[in-house]
Amino acid sequence: MKYTILIILFFLVISFRPWNFFTKEIQVEKDSIPQDTLAVAVHDLFTNEYSDLIETKRLDQTIERFMDQWEIKGASLAIMKDGKLIYSKGYGYADEENEVKTDVNHIFRIASVSKLITAAGIMKLVENGTLSLDDKVFGEEGILNDTTLYAPVKDKRMNHITVENLLRHQGGFTNRAGDPMFCPIDIAEKMNVPAPADLNTIIKFVLSRRLGFTPGTSTCYSNVGYGILSKVIEKISGKNYEEFIQDSILIPAGCYDMHLAHNLDKDRYFNEVKYYEQSDADLIRSCDGRDTLVYRSNWGNNIEALYGAGGWVASPTELLRFLSAIDANDSYPDILTKESVEIMTKCVKNALPLGWMNTNNQGDWWRSGTLAGTSAMLKRQRDGFCWAFITNTSNWTGPRFPHKIEGMMARAMDRVKEWPDRNLFDPDYCKAFEDGKKLLANEKGVQAHPVHPDNI
Repeated sequence: MKYTILIILFFLVISFRPWNFFTKEIQVEKDSIPQDTLAVAVHDLFTNEYSDLIETKRLDQTIERFMDQWEIKGASLAIMKDGKLIYSKGYGYADEENEVKTDVNHIFRIASVSKLITAAGIMKLVENGTLSLDDKVFGEEGILNDTTLYAPVKDKRMNHITVENLLRHQGGFTNRAGDPMFCPIDIAEKMNVPAPADLNTIIKFVLSRRLGFTPGTSTCYSNVGYGILSKVIEKISGKNYEEFIQDSILIPAGCYDMHLAHNLDKDRYFNEVKYYEQSDADLIRSCDGRDTLVYRSNWGNNIEALYGAGGWVASPTELLRFLSAIDANDSYPDILTKESVEIMTKCVKNALPLGWMNTNNQGDWWRSGTLAGTSAMLKRQRDGFCWAFITNTSNWTGPRFPHKIEGMMARAMDRVKEWPDRNLFDPDYCKAFEDGKKLLANEKGVQAHPVHPDNI
């Protein structure tokens, strides 16, 4: 009995105190190893059970009620405080038909949250001295000056579009005739190519039309602008977009399980969720132009053409790891300079920030994203909390739904009176957690499941 009590006390301490206190010698050795040499994705270090806490039961209840209200099949949440990952948990089903529950290692389409990743890639090229925000994108002196791909230009004002114009959604492109990134059949037919239209074809199409306004004089949210930025990254770096972003942004940030998404359900990554739409969602013609009727989330939209505008998949945990590397906070090494972070988050009148959807002078930054089958919200708060919440189900509110997520999260987090003092980013903490479980399991009559202080 006395050994059981000692083991439980040991587990109590590691659950609510930084593990570094017990592993000073190990910590020194680990700190000498660069972060980008770790091959395991951070969300593979732990599972849902690490966040089965008495203190957060009311948060869980709020999220579960929200999911019931909006008929969300599955969702995942990660919360960070002052650079430490304190909570990460999946809810509902990653794949309802096969009864696969959502866990922390499941990855989701993150839609327009992808734009933040693209903006970071652009800023890395600026820091390297190979690109300037004032550089022209099109025309003879522009970055994308390949006349076989990006000519002819219908509106000469396009030759004045700068990299910063595209980052701030001020390139002059509008969606009055529909968002070109989601018209793969119509554009393919107009450009006389097989459907679905790829990104190069989409760009060539918009260049053959007139702009909605003079670049830099107004703001209109533009997916195609970030598609063009993806091609700017490829041209300047000499690598394909995904490879450059992974090598220069994500892996240095400690993110090893973020990828560009595929169109079809059968081509999902092994730990990627299945996507669902609202019960009354319409079927549409498949994006390859055939008469087959499909859901937008499964071959209706050409996700593979979105690239840096909305093509990434990630877990909430790795999104927070990425955020911690572009926040100019000393708690975790940044991959961008403080000057670059300031440029990205600076509030500019009548313009959007770089990559972010909104920022303010108090330190609140947020980025949302929606696609058929997913809604995502990433937020950094002035109080030191950061969180990411992603669903694998869409609904009729479309791009307004992340605002409902934001309201729900405010209510849910307010119901937690005390957060655990720990860091799930730390492999030593996670190892200690598992070792504690094994010790308990080896004790006669003690079950092999995590124990938290309030459960004792």
